[in-house]
Amino acid sequence: MDRDDVGRWIEGYLRAWRTEGTALLAELFTTDASYRPAPWAEAVTGLDALGTFWEAERDGADEVFSETHEIVAVDGDTAVVRVQVDYADDSVGRWRDLWVIRFDGGGRCRSFEEWPFAPPRADST
Repeated sequence: MDRDDVGRWIEGYLRAWRTEGTALLAELFTTDASYRPAPWAEAVTGLDALGTFWEAERDGADEVFSETHEIVAVDGDTAVVRVQVDYADDSVGRWRDLWVIRFDGGGRCRSFEEWPFAPPRADST
């Protein structure tokens, strides 16, 4: 994998997030992929489980947000990406994430680990 490959994978991920259903996940993830949504969270394992998780996590394909990202590092089959997402819905807010992505030989993700961070909210105690 190189930076261009990782960039194309991220664009595919965003396209899948903005597309109804979960059919595009098979282009991005291996059938036995693990997806860890936070460092200590239990991994979601397998494409079917990932599809169920994916649909539960988003408000729908028309969810309004902007995204920017920076590929921090690529080393062999592993990439680290810094992502910022700003949701139009203030209750969801702004997030900065680090993604650690491990790819198979065909460029599909076999392991995804997310480290999400959100700023404190004015209404939080």
